[in-house]
Amino acid sequence: MVKPKFGFMTEKNMCLLTDLYELTMADSYFRRGKNEETTFDLFVRSMPEHRNFLVCAGIEQILFYLENLRFTEQAIDYLKSLSIFSEGFLNFLKDFRFTGSVYAIPEGEIYFPREPVVRITAPRIEAQIVETFLLNTFNFQSAIASKAARVIIAAQGRGVVDFSARRDHGADAALKVARASFIAGCIGTSCTLAGMLYGIPVYGTMAHSYVMSFPTELDAFRAFVEDFPNNSILLIDTYDTIQGARHAVIVAKEMEQKGRRLKGVRLDSGDIVKLSKQVRQILDEAGLGYVKIFASGDLNEYKIKALLEQGAPIDFFGVGTEMGVSKDAPALGGVYKLSEDDRGPRIKLSSGKVTLPGKKQVYRVVENGRMKKDIITLETEKPEEKNVYPLLIKVMEKGKICSELPDLKAIRDRFLERLNMLPDELKAITEEKEYPVELGRELSALTEKLIQEYRRIEMST
Repeated sequence: MVKPKFGFMTEKNMCLLTDLYELTMADSYFRRGKNEETTFDLFVRSMPEHRNFLVCAGIEQILFYLENLRFTEQAIDYLKSLSIFSEGFLNFLKDFRFTGSVYAIPEGEIYFPREPVVRITAPRIEAQIVETFLLNTFNFQSAIASKAARVIIAAQGRGVVDFSARRDHGADAALKVARASFIAGCIGTSCTLAGMLYGIPVYGTMAHSYVMSFPTELDAFRAFVEDFPNNSILLIDTYDTIQGARHAVIVAKEMEQKGRRLKGVRLDSGDIVKLSKQVRQILDEAGLGYVKIFASGDLNEYKIKALLEQGAPIDFFGVGTEMGVSKDAPALGGVYKLSEDDRGPRIKLSSGKVTLPGKKQVYRVVENGRMKKDIITLETEKPEEKNVYPLLIKVMEKGKICSELPDLKAIRDRFLERLNMLPDELKAITEEKEYPVELGRELSALTEKLIQEYRRIEMST
């Protein structure tokens, strides 16, 4: 199994990627002997605006983090310098290991709000300390994968490449965007490091500065195809797009004489619909039907949908900023809440933030090859419906990964298979639709029972 890569982050500094209050709570638990087995759920409270479904991503990195989490001497020395932690707790951290079990929805699976995506059962201190990293990793990658999935739907089978690295929020983010967008169906990324770390296909064309670095556009095109005869996509809008297309024809014909073929041309500005039609006509009239048209320039799913509806003959899309920061829904509200401890199932009753108690499972009901509804149940509860399968799979036991982790291509294949199972109305780009997620009878009854119990307690105090 290939180890997941964090990019520029190293294993030794992971232990302090946590909010301070996770550590102060952990110290208080330690001082008071509260380290019983607990269960926490990671889930999304509500669907972000403009979304009809969400895509699971980031689980592999979460598991790698949990399996390798250690507090280094340097980290403990820093915590000691804060003068707030007990000596006993700092000594406890020297031998800290995550020893719990983890159930998770597989990466590439489609999920919905309220459904536990990760379920952790571990001693209270262990389960508490890991919260920040889990949410940081899952929320971002799932947000990006969910955005990328919409771009893939809008592209209607045309290739989409992640072009976002220069606009992503940091170097680590650029790598995670490349990974998450590939899971959601992108054919590759422009980020070379992501290609090396994850084995994602890398793509690139040229910049306007390259064209401007030569006496003429034609000189630039000839130089580029001479240096990269098997991987040439020419950027044709530096000066005049139509003239650029004609120059591309000249170069393509010269390449044919050498037994080679120009891969494509790229449009990055202007009226893409009008220009792509004109460029396609120029290429076709020259007998260059094999030359593809690549479009980029502040694209998103809405613009891609509009381009194709207007008949733009585009073969590939390079999507950057809007996908790399999930611009229309930049934050995924994933939370991590206690659902059970040594006292039994636990519930939170904050206004608008009521949680589901107990250890749970999520079942998906499939009818005629399409997703019909999901049912959240207690772990011991079995749904009455037929043609169901569980979403939460055991992936870690006693702090060790116990399930073979698929490679990225297999994860991507899973997502594309699930996308075919998604009801068509949920694939809408501009309309918001709701997928049915129900509670099992036993979970519903337990939830209501605990709500009533807490109300009686509050009224008596």
